[in-house]
Amino acid sequence: MLKAAVDVFYRGETAKAVCLLFNHWQVEDVVSIHTAVLSQVAVYEPGAFYKRELPCLLAVLQQVDLSLLDAVIIDGYVFLDSEGKKGLGAHLYEALMPKVPVIGVAKTSFYQNRSAVQVYRGKSKSPLFVTAVGMDVNDAAFCIEVMSGGYRMPTMLQWLDRLTKEA
Repeated sequence: MLKAAVDVFYRGETAKAVCLLFNHWQVEDVVSIHTAVLSQVAVYEPGAFYKRELPCLLAVLQQVDLSLLDAVIIDGYVFLDSEGKKGLGAHLYEALMPKVPVIGVAKTSFYQNRSAVQVYRGKSKSPLFVTAVGMDVNDAAFCIEVMSGGYRMPTMLQWLDRLTKEA
């Protein structure tokens, strides 16, 4: 089974979404890279970021056979609080057919979200905040913890971030 890591970068009214497909959590073995460029994306709406980001993620994931995926990683939260308020990841999970587990990896704490598992990687004293839907959040946190790279952010996710920003 494959894993997918997706992210979006915005320039004005244009968005570039990138999806990296890979085989194993512990190694940097990219199977393929998919890109979608969208023009006239929705404006940022406080409290409803998913309205801007979700169409971009779905556009790039349309290029992927979802039945081959066992997880999708996003930059952000699946749930925004401990009561289950939906974040981008939960909205993505609902939109995907077939359902694929979604793992959210965030760099900052959000409203003291007690459902997020803190993951410390490398020598960093700052955690990543991991949330998930479609799989146990502790299993998701372990997957992020064992990803390759000796720094706070796994190498694969650093690379994904760079790719989204390339012209």
